[in-house]
Amino acid sequence: EAVELALARIAALEAELGSLLDVAEAGARAHAAELAREGSSRGPLHGVPFLVKANLCWRGRVTSAASRSLESYRPPYDATPIARLAEAGAIPLGSCNMDEFGFGSSGEHSSFGAPRTPGYPSRAPGGPSSGSAAAVAARVTPFALASDTGGSARQPAALCGVSGFKPSYGRISRHGLIAFASSLDTVGVLADSVERIEQVLAATSGADARDATALSLPPLQPEAPREGLRGLRVGVSAEALALATHAPTRARVAAALEVLRSLGAELVPLALPLTRHAVATYQLLSSCEAASNLARYDGLRYGPREPGDGSLQGSIAATRGAGLGAEARRRVLLGTLALSQGEREQWLERAARVRALLREELVACFEQVDVLAGPTVAGPAFRLGERLEDPLAMYACDALTAPASLAGLPAASVPCGTVEDDGVELPVALQLTGAPLADARVLAVARTFQSATSHHLARPALCGALP
Repeated sequence: EAVELALARIAALEAELGSLLDVAEAGARAHAAELAREGSSRGPLHGVPFLVKANLCWRGRVTSAASRSLESYRPPYDATPIARLAEAGAIPLGSCNMDEFGFGSSGEHSSFGAPRTPGYPSRAPGGPSSGSAAAVAARVTPFALASDTGGSARQPAALCGVSGFKPSYGRISRHGLIAFASSLDTVGVLADSVERIEQVLAATSGADARDATALSLPPLQPEAPREGLRGLRVGVSAEALALATHAPTRARVAAALEVLRSLGAELVPLALPLTRHAVATYQLLSSCEAASNLARYDGLRYGPREPGDGSLQGSIAATRGAGLGAEARRRVLLGTLALSQGEREQWLERAARVRALLREELVACFEQVDVLAGPTVAGPAFRLGERLEDPLAMYACDALTAPASLAGLPAASVPCGTVEDDGVELPVALQLTGAPLADARVLAVARTFQSATSHHLARPALCGALP
């Protein structure tokens, strides 16, 4: 019944959402029938359908990362998070649209058309995990797997009004995640509530011999429910508040901070000056790693091949030119320049030093506070096309989420209300960031906030007439 309900919602909503690239209808029904068979084992997520971001390998299904370079690629194996969810009884239903290889902040850099914000089709749902967020916001499934490199899960969670989480680097195996920037990539979760995220983390986290970056820790277990937040010290960065340039968003986040105070938390002002350099540092380092990781898409091993002028180099150039979109080519060119002889010291090595200093600054602040709190994004969902021709404006979307990614810290985004923008009410979110490996603490604080509010229960208008 759960699978049939999800498929019915896809049929009713997908024309407006554009959130999916593939639906495994027959496979999901067969999987559900097997789980419903008498005597079958019942895992902790028994029968719960979920969606998968299109950069997570799914055995036998097209896993394209929304790129023409991989439009026919069918992996021979499942990514570890997908395999572990299946072991827990969950049912993969389809793959979600995204910015190509994760390059973008609006979903508009998908090679197969941009997803749209549920209820507001003229607005961008954020990115790159845009399709995952849109589908969860439309209640197609209770949760979706995403990835988060510099905010890829938290930004669309904020703009679509759902809960999103980026775990500590290495907390969930990256085996089967198509690489963007290997030192930053994490597998994240988008869901209808923090409790759901905790369930998914318990099933997907833990050591994995197939991923050298996976931490040798047991699966994450949620903290016990809290009645309040008495004794909790919440750091509030002046730099983060200043980046919330949309005044109504800043006011809504301030109100959310007062909710934390009313629950017993102490708000502690902090100065984190190095976070102002996070966007430049992140864009440079991630572009260098992307240039290296995307070198494999040359037509010799993956995807379609273009003949070019008949030579090897001519074929590779033609294949990459045809297969990679404009933003992917921009990132590869920027990264290649920064990696080149005579430029590496000036750009890559300097950015690596800033990253190390930024991490030190953030980790040190947790000697004074238990979590950081502030806005997830600077303002509500912007219009599709509004920033498409301005890469710097698009990159600035990462300003509030990139610091946690550069430092490998756990961070959650939870809805904290709506703001009016040009006559419509759009979601905004509170971001909570924790110390290294304090994933359970961050989620416990987010869960307590949600228990005291009802923002996460709001549903977009287009869902009202559907079951």
